[in-house]
Amino acid sequence: MSEPAILLKGVSKAYRRDQIVVPVLDDLSLSVEEGEFLALMGPSGSGKTTLLNLIAGLDRPSTGSIFVHGHDLADMSDSSITRWRADHVGFIFQMYNLIPVMTAFENVELPLLLTRLNRKQRRDNVRTALRVVGLEGREDHYPRQLSGGQEQRVAIARAIVTDPFLLVADEPTGDLDRKMGEEILQLMSQLNTEFKKTIVMVTHDPEAARRARRILRLDKGKLVNDHVRVEEPMEAAS
Repeated sequence: MSEPAILLKGVSKAYRRDQIVVPVLDDLSLSVEEGEFLALMGPSGSGKTTLLNLIAGLDRPSTGSIFVHGHDLADMSDSSITRWRADHVGFIFQMYNLIPVMTAFENVELPLLLTRLNRKQRRDNVRTALRVVGLEGREDHYPRQLSGGQEQRVAIARAIVTDPFLLVADEPTGDLDRKMGEEILQLMSQLNTEFKKTIVMVTHDPEAARRARRILRLDKGKLVNDHVRVEEPMEAAS
């Protein structure tokens, strides 16, 4: 049996505020198989985003181990983990985080500037990513010229342009109306099923969580429910 894509063992995380230690995650263990679509749910302050950041290598646990594709993130140097993130993780945020003075093409190309690809290879990768998210012909548009849904599609294209195995998404539909949100969730489902991306998504929206094959609920830093969906993920209405 192959090892999980993501494995957490006894992970705790606490932050210090002046002289006060604030616990966020408490002795959490979890495994995620390659190609899973996992939704993280729970009330505000339950530790969802902290867990997402730990899995993505943006933060480090106070105690415990985190293995992602066999790499022990807790033991990696800052420079090594920065390079690892650039190669293996794509980030999707609620507020898109696009640079307003750059075109859609230039925003998507940004992660590739850290690679050894030449200009032609970068351009080919960007065009492919924009085609996957349905934005062919919008390459020269600036964020202000795009709808919210199109901006999020640019952000997703930027997340996949390096062909990472892992996508982490923090409330990816939180700033969109229902129709645009459904389109983004359908795209994420496609990235999971057709392109075999492992996806870990934080969401407060039960309808968004239904797109995932597995729903993990946190409360006060502990795992309180871990539900695997037996049926196929919900498809958008035709």
